[in-house]
Amino acid sequence: MPPTRSARRSEETVIDLAALALTFGAIFLVELPDKTFLATLVLSTKYRPLLVWIGVGLAFAVQTTVAVLLGHAVTFLPDGVVKGVVAVMFLLGAVLLVREARSATADDGTEYAAEAKEAHGLQAVIASFLVLFAAEWGDLSQLLTITLVARYDAPVSVFVGALGALLAVSGLAVVAGRALAARIPIHQLMYGGAAVCLVLEGLTLYEILT
Repeated sequence: MPPTRSARRSEETVIDLAALALTFGAIFLVELPDKTFLATLVLSTKYRPLLVWIGVGLAFAVQTTVAVLLGHAVTFLPDGVVKGVVAVMFLLGAVLLVREARSATADDGTEYAAEAKEAHGLQAVIASFLVLFAAEWGDLSQLLTITLVARYDAPVSVFVGALGALLAVSGLAVVAGRALAARIPIHQLMYGGAAVCLVLEGLTLYEILT
């Protein structure tokens, strides 16, 4: 059984490798079939890929910071309330992913990329930042980041894991996005993300009941 949050605050090192690794894997699976991956892919056809990656990376950094701060605020609630909220959020994430996978109506991201005007250099970075900032706000990966911070009370580790996963996914989008989109069944990735959420849901329920 994991230590209580008060014990974790007194014992936690700067980086919790288990929380970091779990966060990276969960966010990577959830983000890969997301509209932001496809929006990044489309942006990389309009601007230089490196400039796009820098712009979307900055947007991800801001969004992840906000999510981690919100998640950390939740940890100051009573333990029972935190675990109940976390359980609900993991279940919600699984339901949303399964519904998207079954309906096959995932957004292709083109309407976000269509907002980007012709630009070069710093302007391309700013345009990419604004497009992804709008697309990512309230996204499932942000919800999952909040939940993981509340679950593990390891804000630094979750921040590093979440941002690392988002940068990795956006890097794949600008480098090999079209090949990945053509070869990887998006609905299977969504089911994989839902499975991760359900496993975390089960672990949380176990903690509540024991």
